[in-house]
Amino acid sequence: MKRIKLTRQEKVIENSLLKQEYANVSKKEFDSIAESIVARKKDAVLNIRVNSRDLSSIKQKAKKFGVKYQTFISELLHKVAQA
Repeated sequence: MKRIKLTRQEKVIENSLLKQEYANVSKKEFDSIAESIVARKKDAVLNIRVNSRDLSSIKQKAKKFGVKYQTFISELLHKVAQA
């Protein structure tokens, strides 16, 4: 059987689940969380040209946070769009 490699974030979640650190939430709160997840769904493609040094720096910062650089860029754009 092929073993699935988890990201750092997924490992943290898995360990928390095993330690039973998550609490039950009300249906209303669960629906609110689910709604937030749907609202953050990525449904558009963007192609841009950037300076190679900037991209290298972004990749290093994303790696430090344990996320893919495309996800990191998407989160940065989301924060700017919401400001």
